[in-house]
Amino acid sequence: MEHNSEQVSDMQKADRLKEQANECFKKQDYVKAIELYTHAIVLNPNSAVLFANRSFAYSKTECFGYALDDASKAIGLDKTYIKAYYRRASAYMALGKTKLALKDYEAVFKAKPNDQDAKLKFNECSKIVRQQAFERAIAVDVVKKAVSETIDVEAITVESSYAGPHLVNGKVTLEFMQELMELYKQQKKLHRKYAMKILLDVEELFKSQPSLIDISIPDDSKFTVCGDIHGQFYDLMNIFKLNGLPSLENPYLFNGDFVDRGSFSVECIFTLFGFKLLYPNHFFMARGNHESQTMNQMYGFEGEVKSKYSAQMAELFTEVYNWLPLCHCLNNRVLAMHGGLFSKDDVTLNDIRVVDRNRQPPEDGIMCELLWSDPQPMRGRSPSKRGVGTQFGPDVTSRFLERNNLDYIIRSHEVKADGYEIAHDGKCITVFSAPNYCDTMGNKGAFITMNGKDMKPNFTTYDAVPHPDVKPMAYANSIMSLFG
Repeated sequence: MEHNSEQVSDMQKADRLKEQANECFKKQDYVKAIELYTHAIVLNPNSAVLFANRSFAYSKTECFGYALDDASKAIGLDKTYIKAYYRRASAYMALGKTKLALKDYEAVFKAKPNDQDAKLKFNECSKIVRQQAFERAIAVDVVKKAVSETIDVEAITVESSYAGPHLVNGKVTLEFMQELMELYKQQKKLHRKYAMKILLDVEELFKSQPSLIDISIPDDSKFTVCGDIHGQFYDLMNIFKLNGLPSLENPYLFNGDFVDRGSFSVECIFTLFGFKLLYPNHFFMARGNHESQTMNQMYGFEGEVKSKYSAQMAELFTEVYNWLPLCHCLNNRVLAMHGGLFSKDDVTLNDIRVVDRNRQPPEDGIMCELLWSDPQPMRGRSPSKRGVGTQFGPDVTSRFLERNNLDYIIRSHEVKADGYEIAHDGKCITVFSAPNYCDTMGNKGAFITMNGKDMKPNFTTYDAVPHPDVKPMAYANSIMSLFG
């Protein structure tokens, strides 16, 4: 009898925790919500609802691997709980696993054939799966010419009504860059002739560079590393206001995820590519996990390029991103990559140098892990919370640094409340430069400055600045707006 009353009491406590977690979720405090759902699950481990709710909260923090696990557990506990199928489908979609998502949407639609929402999601997902199958079939049938080879920039006319900046003899100048940033602040568009020219020129430049770039920073010189920008153009402008424009004396490294989510991704990427062309040896860009086709299809960049320019240009971006370098080594002492370290201990800088990067990021291996991995506080390794890459502990970091004779690593890829985080005994630094990420997270942005002499990281943090009333994800795939 006593045992039963204890059970009831645990169930009641779990319910109270669930209510508190739901309130945190509504306030967009997803980390706290996850914590409370976790406590509730300990008390009531057989509740499909708790697992499905935590799955949703994990999705909101981009831990799609965890979201997937929780949704599957919820389905295991209650095969009739429709919400759990939705949760798992949205996690699959976020990871670009559209066929698996379709199975779950189909299960929901079969269970509720008269539900309009279920029908809409099933139809949308079916459309995407068909489209991807069609694209794969075409790719097999035709040996496609590189998009860059099909574009004749000289044949594109610049209308006399165009009032924006012009390239000088086809080249980017500082004046061009200053005019371009002003143009973008006024929400106007660079002429497609110049946009195409920048893309073609920057592709040639990236093609000539290795997968790992060595950067030399003189003793008394400043060097700046920025993390994710994610299409937040006005915050990018604020970085330049706080820290100075890129120049030969003021070099920068942008550490991936320039686009997606934020709805000014086109403006961000052309600004960054323009500076890359202006200062090829003093302005650096590393590939992030969002410089890839599946991410761009889901999270807005492809839709934005098609809306502001054309489908052809979206294809060209995919081609250019395939040539972005994967990481940078600063003064032979610091390695900077977007995601993190590896599932094996024996990786050397030379292994990274020889990676064939001209492709879409694979599901595993060195290239995948450079773009997707995350640090964890405990020793060893764990399956990724994102469902891609790995999670690595302080001992993994320490062994990697020792093997490669490095001081520490800088990575990005994760929102941090202060814009940065120092982990693994100071050996693993995260920098994230998109403040109030997606207009919802309330985080600060940060960038790192250091000099060549001591390579000691200094952190500058800042708040988000106002931007025009275009919501994040405004150009995202229609199915993304259906999540929830």
